[in-house]
Amino acid sequence: MSLVVVGSMAFDALETPFGKTDKIVGGAATYISLSASYFVKPVNVVSVVGGDFDQDHIQLMHERNISTEGVQVKEDEKSFFWSGRYFNDMNSRETLVTELNVLGDFDPIIPESYQGCEYLMLGNLAPQVQRTVLERLTNRPKLIVMDTMNFWMDIAMEELQKTIALVDVLSINDEEARQLSGEYSLVKAARKIMAMGPKYLIIKKGEHGALLFHEEKVFFAPALPLEEVFDPTGAGDTFAGGFIGYIAKTGDISFEGMKRAIIHGSALASFCVEKFGTERLKNLSQQEIDNRVQQFVSLVKFDTVLQ
Repeated sequence: MSLVVVGSMAFDALETPFGKTDKIVGGAATYISLSASYFVKPVNVVSVVGGDFDQDHIQLMHERNISTEGVQVKEDEKSFFWSGRYFNDMNSRETLVTELNVLGDFDPIIPESYQGCEYLMLGNLAPQVQRTVLERLTNRPKLIVMDTMNFWMDIAMEELQKTIALVDVLSINDEEARQLSGEYSLVKAARKIMAMGPKYLIIKKGEHGALLFHEEKVFFAPALPLEEVFDPTGAGDTFAGGFIGYIAKTGDISFEGMKRAIIHGSALASFCVEKFGTERLKNLSQQEIDNRVQQFVSLVKFDTVLQ
């Protein structure tokens, strides 16, 4: 059941139609590990922060059985910082500030206690850094899931394709799938991307749910219709954490197992957007999660008689 999560731990400053925040804790590894911690313990994190990083947040992670042994602290430097503004539809956003800081020369260190992990989640980072993690693991995990973004497609496509070829599951959004494949049809795009190496492909469509592709099979999971979305930041990472966390819990890496994992990931993501940052992910109850999963099941469950 051992799970390693690699990604950024950062500060975000956000502005949405519902309000704005000063610096709050964010980053892919933060959202992924918090989400996964509801299914599997411990979650082992590999990341890097500056001396300015919130120690209260590190303590929260420890309380949720998230190991930070693989988190480097560079006392004299600053943590990664991102600032953005969301527009009224909450699907489009404008990046205001990006400061790589400690992430600019991140050299991931894999503690001995993390070696032998069965499941690996590579959060969005430079593809060379993601590949370095794979090279530094003594054994190949049972399942490797990777997230990436259009930024790396713009500036490091060759490196990105080398890394994609090494993973089992790739998770990207619909815009990124089209850019990576050069195909507008998501079905054609999926076929091209899986030919690059991954056996499974997840295409996230924001408020319109997610698609799972494997060979000739396709599964669609809806997004839960929510009355209010306060902040979509981290929803994709929260989804990924729920997905890999559920798989690590069950050990089921079949297509059917991944379908169930997508529903659980979607359920966690639906909590994430209800408040700013990681606030909603800090203290969920099992009953809340079970009820939310059931809501997803009810969305798509129906009986019919074919005439």
